[in-house]
Amino acid sequence: MATAAAAWVRNKTGMSAGELDILVLSTGIKLLLFPAYRSTDFEVHRNWLAITQSLPLSKWYYDTTSEWTLDYPPFFAYFEYLLSWPARLVDSKIVDLNALQYSAWSAVAYQRTTVIVTELVLGAALLRLCRPLLSQTAPLSPILAASIFLHPGLLIVDHIHFQYNGFLFGVMLWSIAMMREGRMVLGGMLFAALLNFKHIYMYIAPAYFIHLLRTHCTTPARFLSLAQTVILTFSASLLPFAPHLLQLLSRLFPFKRGLCHAYWAPNAWALWAAADRVLLMLARRGLIPPRILSIDSAGLASSSRGLIGDTVFAVLPNVKPIHTFIVTIVCQSAFLWRLWRTPTYRSFVCAVTLCGWASYAFGWHVHEKAILLVLLPMSLVAAESHAMFRTFVIASAAGCISLFPLLFTPAETPIKLLYTSLWALGTFYPLQKRLYTFPTTFTAVLIDRLELLYLIGLPVLQIVTMLLGAWPTIKAARTASPPTNSTMGAWPTIKAARTASPPTNSTMGEVNTEPEIENALEFLPLLLTSVYCAIGLGWAFMRMGYFYVRSSSV
Repeated sequence: MATAAAAWVRNKTGMSAGELDILVLSTGIKLLLFPAYRSTDFEVHRNWLAITQSLPLSKWYYDTTSEWTLDYPPFFAYFEYLLSWPARLVDSKIVDLNALQYSAWSAVAYQRTTVIVTELVLGAALLRLCRPLLSQTAPLSPILAASIFLHPGLLIVDHIHFQYNGFLFGVMLWSIAMMREGRMVLGGMLFAALLNFKHIYMYIAPAYFIHLLRTHCTTPARFLSLAQTVILTFSASLLPFAPHLLQLLSRLFPFKRGLCHAYWAPNAWALWAAADRVLLMLARRGLIPPRILSIDSAGLASSSRGLIGDTVFAVLPNVKPIHTFIVTIVCQSAFLWRLWRTPTYRSFVCAVTLCGWASYAFGWHVHEKAILLVLLPMSLVAAESHAMFRTFVIASAAGCISLFPLLFTPAETPIKLLYTSLWALGTFYPLQKRLYTFPTTFTAVLIDRLELLYLIGLPVLQIVTMLLGAWPTIKAARTASPPTNSTMGAWPTIKAARTASPPTNSTMGEVNTEPEIENALEFLPLLLTSVYCAIGLGWAFMRMGYFYVRSSSV
């Protein structure tokens, strides 16, 4: 029976036996995670189901019954509206606007199932990218396709923490697949739709614009055809909300948050904030004369407290949104110029990755989950050369570990460690065997050894942060006082803050679940994770940017 069913599925979908095995395996793992930890994003999306089902469209972006207000673009609101109808049949309380914090098993099972089902859009896109074309563009390696579908980042963020990134990246990869096949208008339309699902993808819009302008818009008629398609897509999204556009925009772009989170996303500003803390510590101990460094009293706690508002540094100059914008645009310009000169498919994918990476590295109030905008498209070109593969290894290792603090409960710790380790072994080992080339110069050997040392340091980092996280419990036991509930450093404080009434503000479609971190020692595991991962991601970014701009083979 099972064999016949598998044969029927393969016949209808064109999947190979191996591809079907991966689908079954991944689905089984995700089903087992139904009872796992859920972040406040679970309640966010339940509330959005209730908003879109219970209220007229004109009220969607005004409702404040819950602090988790609707702050994604209209296409995602329509998406929630479609999901709300089956939800109503499963359990009417799921779409009850006043059923705040409703988490019955029916709601959990339904919402987690929607994540699994909608992620099939990603699976279908990967199958498309794996198929050969008549052109010289090589298909995506099956190993890399499997690595994307089984990515630890998606497992952590979507199937435990709870979001719909698999579906959204599926739309993105369908757009890239259409560009690969030369169907530029359809690719542009899908990307326009993606922007209306989640506006964080604006980070990579410049790469799309340059590539389409260079490869497709060679005549006025072609340009007008593409422009008409994009305008119609945006019209379908925004016209129903025409009388409420200002309110919609105020939800999408609140701009009321500081530069960094309580848990600093591992980017340039995490290193900036860490350097500020180190300089402050040295100044307080008299190791730096006051005449050299002045201390801003407003910055003594600002960069580690995780509160709404501007981040103020104690020693280093403060960073404003305009500064992050300028640095990001300047950085992206080098990659866009390279794409303009070499508008191939591989060059386009590299530019998409690097534009997203520049925004992650230098953007304002970047969420740690945004690293997926780098890791997933980068996987498409990871097997192009050993240099690209090594960059992929460093970025993937540091990027996945940077997501670990999202899962702070003890039950999920073995899951994230074991799953990520198995994924890395299954992805890196076969590609390493095929692509490895021994470094031939002293500089190359030195860099290779330093990179290896950094990678070895990642599991050491996990051991250190776990020991630091357990220290409050050990200390409490030694003093015979009631044990604290600490498992991962600052996260007990974070968990308590999440169960309180959090602020309603958000940025780039991400809800605000930031806590106030009260104890400097409790913040240390997060600081170490952020800074160490920022070093690896920063090096990988410079490495890939250098190879992309200088290489003639892309």
